[in-house]
Amino acid sequence: MTNPDQSVLGPRRDGYAPAPGVSHEMTRLICLEPLDAGGGGGKADTSGMLELWQLLLDRKPLMLFMVVLGVIGGLVISVLQTPVYQARTTIEIQSLSESSLEPLTERDGGAGTTPESYLQTQAKILQSASLRSRVVAKMKQQRAPAYQPPDQFAEVRKLLHLSPRKAVPDLNATTPVTLQVKPFENTRIIEILCDAPDPIFAAKFANTMTDEYIEYHLEARWNAAQKAAQWLTLQLEKLRLKLQDSESRLQAYSRATGLMFTGDKQNVEQEKLMQLQAELLRAQADRVMKQAAYEIAVGSPPDTVPQVLDNGRLGAYQSQIADLRRQLAELSAELTPAHYKVIRVQSQIRDLEATFKKERDNIMARIRNEYQAALRREAVLSQSYIAQTRLVTEQAGKTVNYDILKREADSNRKLYDELLDKVQGAGLATAMRGSNIRVVDPAETPQQPYRPNLIQNLAMGLVSGLLLGIALVIGGDHINRSLKAPGETPFHLKVPELGVIPEQASGSGKAARDGSHRVLPLRSGLDGSNEHVELATWQDRPSLLAESFRSALASILVSEQNGERPKVILVTSAGRGEGKSSTVSNLGIALAEINQKVLLLDADMRKPHLHQVFNAPNSWGLSDLLRERTSLKDMPLEALARETEINGLYILPSGTGTVSIANLLYSNRTAELIQRLRQEFDMVLIDTPPMLYISDARVLGRLADGAILVVRAGRTTRDAAMGAKQRLVDDRIPVLGTILNGWDPKAKTRYGYYVYPGGAGDEEA
Repeated sequence: MTNPDQSVLGPRRDGYAPAPGVSHEMTRLICLEPLDAGGGGGKADTSGMLELWQLLLDRKPLMLFMVVLGVIGGLVISVLQTPVYQARTTIEIQSLSESSLEPLTERDGGAGTTPESYLQTQAKILQSASLRSRVVAKMKQQRAPAYQPPDQFAEVRKLLHLSPRKAVPDLNATTPVTLQVKPFENTRIIEILCDAPDPIFAAKFANTMTDEYIEYHLEARWNAAQKAAQWLTLQLEKLRLKLQDSESRLQAYSRATGLMFTGDKQNVEQEKLMQLQAELLRAQADRVMKQAAYEIAVGSPPDTVPQVLDNGRLGAYQSQIADLRRQLAELSAELTPAHYKVIRVQSQIRDLEATFKKERDNIMARIRNEYQAALRREAVLSQSYIAQTRLVTEQAGKTVNYDILKREADSNRKLYDELLDKVQGAGLATAMRGSNIRVVDPAETPQQPYRPNLIQNLAMGLVSGLLLGIALVIGGDHINRSLKAPGETPFHLKVPELGVIPEQASGSGKAARDGSHRVLPLRSGLDGSNEHVELATWQDRPSLLAESFRSALASILVSEQNGERPKVILVTSAGRGEGKSSTVSNLGIALAEINQKVLLLDADMRKPHLHQVFNAPNSWGLSDLLRERTSLKDMPLEALARETEINGLYILPSGTGTVSIANLLYSNRTAELIQRLRQEFDMVLIDTPPMLYISDARVLGRLADGAILVVRAGRTTRDAAMGAKQRLVDDRIPVLGTILNGWDPKAKTRYGYYVYPGGAGDEEA
């Protein structure tokens, strides 16, 4: 920071000293600067939040009022709201597929329906109007007491010691009740919540609801079973008639075609054919066997035929013949052939051989006869088989139609049997009225109301009031289009902000030492005391107000137009009461402090003010100089300006004339006067009327090096400031920048001020 004995542009040439009674140690330099000077994106966001917070703090009374109003509203709502009691009951809904007595009714809600959707369907049924009507009717049958509307102002009457209201129950009124049904996820449990102003009624309604739901479900299943049984009976009768018709047609066709069947799939002719085929196969086998025996018998000696060899009688004969021949041999050895014993034995041998030959011939004849019989039998069976095959082939076409009719009859018989089973099952399900609903927890009478919730209503009222207050503050801030804080004028007007003049300033001297403050409202005119706010830079040099003007002056002095520092500066504003005269006077005092020869030109000839600030007469001034015919070059300095009590500070009042001001300003003498003042003074500050209403500022601006636009914080609107700036630009008048006047440092946190030194540490307001 700079030394108080030095200006921001260099050392003082007049040995500047602090105000009387103020030491160098007590002198404090106060400067304004952005708190987020080097801020990036994150700092900008933080700054915006801080600005919002500061804005809410500034509107703290409104916020507190809205919060209190919200809390009171929540309390009133709680008092006026009818107490509501909540009774709850839970039921379990089992799956219908778990019951074996449900052959006909829909299981799990029908095909393609999940258990979750089935549970949701039952929940919707619980909330249906028809079920609710059943419950209301049931409770009316139980002669429930008449509903008596509660007295919402009973507590108020009790507090005011008033007699309670006489209750006249309405026999036609019904107790208001609210029903909620909540299925629990991944379970078969459904919770039923019943809200009513009467706790007993709430519990009774919930229990009656579950009972009626179970009865409703049973009735629905009963009706469904009855309808199914009736439909099945009708269909069964139709199938019986159809089965009879198909059986009749089958029998008629069988009689007409002569088809006879012994089983489910074969007729008589087919069975006979199969029997003939079997007999023919056996006859062929027998013939082959007997043909082989015959061929052996014919082609072999008779004694070697197996049938002969295996015959027991022939074997006995052969044994006897052998014995007799042995005896004949023995007798022949001892006796003569004529001996009777020999002859007798020979006779026996001849008889036995004749008998043996006869028996052997009979066996050979039997073999031949058996072969011929087998051959004939095979031929007969073969002929019969061929004839039967022809007959079966002829009947094959007839059997196809027969099979078609038979299949139709069998299908009808099967459908009839199945439907008969269904009818019997439906009758059983109708008789067994089972339910898949079970009450888990019946409703009990609630002891305390769950609504209104005083704490919740107060909290909601508090939050609602807070949000409404924030909305009102932010909405009001956005609706108010005035320029309120530093940084807004550069953003909207696109010109530099030369300085920020605060609304309040710290006191000096003893007041500063003991921590007290004095409010110096910045306004045009006198403040009603011995001190003028327009002279704050001179009368209260260490104050924040004075340092704010010095900071603005520093910005003006470093600004250049065409490479040169401006000497003639026009100070104007968009409207009245924005602090032009105060700004001009304090800037002039600040310039005089740095040994500058300064002239304050009061060009507001309609409402002059500078002569009052510096206690100078207004008998001679600008209007008089412009009306004079005397050459301005020959006039002495005393005729052009009046010296004030401040060293180096001069003023030129507006003068007495207020007629034809525009003609005076448009005259060539105005330009000559400005040129003469450039030669006489280091800096000329021109105080002009508001430029949106009067054109004086625009006329004088063409003769100045630049213009400064004074903006009143919270009063000058963006549109007015932009309109004033645009007129200056259109007139090709250089705009040096703006000075924000009347800013309240406590209103925003984007800018702050620092005091060096400030006792124990830095002080920020």
